Amino acid sequence: MTAGSGKAVKLAFEASGIHLNLTQIVPLKTMRPGTKESKKYAQILRSVKAIGLVEAPVVSRDPSNPGKFFLLDGMLRIEALKDLGIDQVECLIATDDETYTYNKRINRLVPVQEHNMVVNAIKRGVPEAQIAEALGLEVTSVRRRARMLDGICPEAVQLLTNAPCPFRVFDILRQMTSIRQIEAAELMLGQQNFTAVFARALLVATSENQLVPEARTKPQEPQSAKEQIARLERELVSLQSQIKSVEDDYGIDNLHLTVAKGYVAKLLGNARVVRWLAQNRHEYLGELQNVAEIETVGTAAIAAE
Repeated sequence: MTAGSGKAVKLAFEASGIHLNLTQIVPLKTMRPGTKESKKYAQILRSVKAIGLVEAPVVSRDPSNPGKFFLLDGMLRIEALKDLGIDQVECLIATDDETYTYNKRINRLVPVQEHNMVVNAIKRGVPEAQIAEALGLEVTSVRRRARMLDGICPEAVQLLTNAPCPFRVFDILRQMTSIRQIEAAELMLGQQNFTAVFARALLVATSENQLVPEARTKPQEPQSAKEQIARLERELVSLQSQIKSVEDDYGIDNLHLTVAKGYVAKLLGNARVVRWLAQNRHEYLGELQNVAEIETVGTAAIAAE
């Protein structure tokens, strides 16, 4: 019960899970074309094959058919089980009629967190080969992830803990002294630019006394450095031009899109609406899901380099 209110708190899930045949589970979302060819699906498939399910799928009871359950979260895990020839799975049963919340509450794994996960697994005695199979990587890649933060000062690691930095960025930072690593991390955060190109430009702009001895002794290539700086300047000019072309209309367009996205997300949070769309307007459902899944309105997804 909540303090002082005298009202019982409603549980989001039933007290115990349930083992279901996959044929009893009815997806409420359509799988997009090419999903099974994606790197993400291949990683999930290998992980399930190597260590089983880490997180149970979430289902809700079909009130009109006691033997059926609607799948709220875990479509790719269910598909992986099917492809592996597994016909049963343990599920959590949600008590809320909610179809959209779960994936919106997930924080995607970033490189620093992945490094910590790999290091902890190795400390616990998990073989590198098993980790590699679970993550869909080569053993050498697992070792590289385990050593990713070697030579990076703790303050810079703390700044970039939740940043989507490619692994190459840490290779570049390692060539700088601790103070310069912190400065570079702050600059990347300030610009929200975590690409290896930007990190390389920061390295080029770093004075020799802020480089580690190994980086100082390497022969420099002035022409290459000039080309990188020129490329960065061209990118900045192009970015400024793009910003100017949209700044007049951005505010009102962003407001309209934000309101529309919120409305669509709320609409898809109603399982009855989703079921009706799936049965009667199947072609609209996927497009509405795409709109509702936009992480930040007006910001395109930036692929990590």
